[in-house]
Amino acid sequence: MNQTPETLLPYDKPDSKHEQVADMFDAIAPEYDFMNRLMSFRQDIRWRRLSLKHLQALKPALILDVATGTGDFALDTFHYLQPERVIGIDLSAAMMEVGKQKAASAGLSERLHFEQADCLDLPYENNRFDAIVSAFGIRNFENILLGLQEMHRVLKPGGRLVLLELSRPTWFPANVLFNAYTKLFMPLAGKLFTKDGQAYRYLPASIQLVPQGKEMERLMREAGFAQTSHHTYSLGACTLYLGDKA
Repeated sequence: MNQTPETLLPYDKPDSKHEQVADMFDAIAPEYDFMNRLMSFRQDIRWRRLSLKHLQALKPALILDVATGTGDFALDTFHYLQPERVIGIDLSAAMMEVGKQKAASAGLSERLHFEQADCLDLPYENNRFDAIVSAFGIRNFENILLGLQEMHRVLKPGGRLVLLELSRPTWFPANVLFNAYTKLFMPLAGKLFTKDGQAYRYLPASIQLVPQGKEMERLMREAGFAQTSHHTYSLGACTLYLGDKA
């Protein structure tokens, strides 16, 4: 059977992907920010900043950050968009604990709220959020289409989804270098700097399998989003997807 992003698991265990992903991010939470900066050469900071430009004209007051992790994207929204309030959700309590500490240090604890929730069953009413952001999380979803449908459901009409995901460069020699980097350097760095080397074998594999470009746009349209588009950064190593709710 061909592997898909939904069937790829972090560990060789009988637990569901939902449970395994939560366990994995709980395990790597203390080193996650360091590893992100190391493995992206700090480009993750630039990618988030560039993506948020696509929300500036909208001036969203209430933003949902799906798969918020340690809260970097949520915190960035305050710097670039000045929303009234942001809710960040994630499966991993340990990742969000790091985010809560960062929010407190920034004086944003009253405006940035973290909630443990399932991205496939969002605990919010229809048409609640002015904008939704999500970075580097959708490839870990147990059902990508359902996750997109849930985001569409809770987004207000006229709202926008800003979705960042790692992707595979398609042209030579960037594709060869990227494959070598993800298959060799990322697992080695994970083994050296974290307590869970297996996580950094799973994460590069998930990049290879996640829907790319037009295929991700197709899923977004199937979920109900209109005016979808995508833009690549850093020679195709990261892709920004945009979708509006009519």
